[in-house]
Amino acid sequence: MTLALLGLAAAPSAQAQTTRPVATQVIRPQVEDTQPVDGEAGATDAPQAPAAEAAGPLPQFDLSQLPEPVARMRAAILRAAVTGDIEALRPVIESNELPPLFSYGEISDPIVFLKNASGDADGYEILAVLTEILDAGYVRINPGTDQELYVWPWFAEWPLEALSPSQTVQLLTLVTASDLETMRQFGAYIFWRVGIGPDGTWHYFIAGD
Repeated sequence: MTLALLGLAAAPSAQAQTTRPVATQVIRPQVEDTQPVDGEAGATDAPQAPAAEAAGPLPQFDLSQLPEPVARMRAAILRAAVTGDIEALRPVIESNELPPLFSYGEISDPIVFLKNASGDADGYEILAVLTEILDAGYVRINPGTDQELYVWPWFAEWPLEALSPSQTVQLLTLVTASDLETMRQFGAYIFWRVGIGPDGTWHYFIAGD
């Protein structure tokens, strides 16, 4: 499954969307593969990567390790997405004090924007992408700071050249080989990602860099 990687993040419109800027950082650890062998993202018996010197945050698959507000928001997004009705995301979006970031450009309505970003008229594809991303492993970035976030998928915070063959296969469950080649040429993961703050605030669902 894929959506166009370039150009999704800048859909101009008449009204600017208020967002909460969140700083991120690129993590460049070298660790062993961490995806559960049975492919069940979130399995509590997922093998954990050993800490490497100056490695930074490592991919996590154990959802029980998420703070309760983060787990609650992730579950709310997933419940809305699996209904197949993109409008079901609206109350989740509006539960935030400020709306999440969906584009680096100006948009007037996030649901309309997401529908237009989807490969079909009903938004089914973008909902499927959202569920696949939230079922992948995550990383915790900027711990203990105002910019702390839980980010899905973990690939978004890793350099592509650091991925092992097995991890590359994991990434290809989210994107096509053509998408991956585009990202390698660009020099970073630029497919969709989700960021949720430790207080349960949904900060973004965005593509680009």
